[in-house]
Amino acid sequence: MSHSVTITRTTTTTSGSAIVVNTGYMKTFPGLLKFAQLILGAFIVGILGYYIRRLNYIGSIAGAELFFFVIAVAFLIGTFCLLLSCLISLSTGGIISKTIYELIYHTIAFILYLAASIAFLVEVVNRISSRSSIYDWYMAASVMGLVNSALYLISAFLAQRSYRGI
Repeated sequence: MSHSVTITRTTTTTSGSAIVVNTGYMKTFPGLLKFAQLILGAFIVGILGYYIRRLNYIGSIAGAELFFFVIAVAFLIGTFCLLLSCLISLSTGGIISKTIYELIYHTIAFILYLAASIAFLVEVVNRISSRSSIYDWYMAASVMGLVNSALYLISAFLAQRSYRGI
């Protein structure tokens, strides 16, 4: 009876403490995707948070803007937790990709980010007649949201392949 064995090499960095950093995960395509999602999400949250705070109009915030902001913050935190758990554990990166959790997470992130980005983009285009600089930044944030939703779609596709063992 023959068996096939797959050996995966992982590069780790240790310091004087008991914390081990799985730097090899950041060299993989899923690791780079999660990092790109995290950076784009941080830019989106930064832009929206800056203008909400700067204009000080929390009471008059638009529905699409609030929806986009909530989705961006929620998936920024979720992606940070996923990436951090894959970085500080040697086995998490290989194990979590084979579970249904990552497939469900990335699929829901894709759907909600896409819906929020489109709704926010429509609102920005409808209000762009005032030609304030805030709408240029909001347009950039909504386009970054569309790009981030595409990254989540790619991650969902990779998670589906990994879950099925392809």
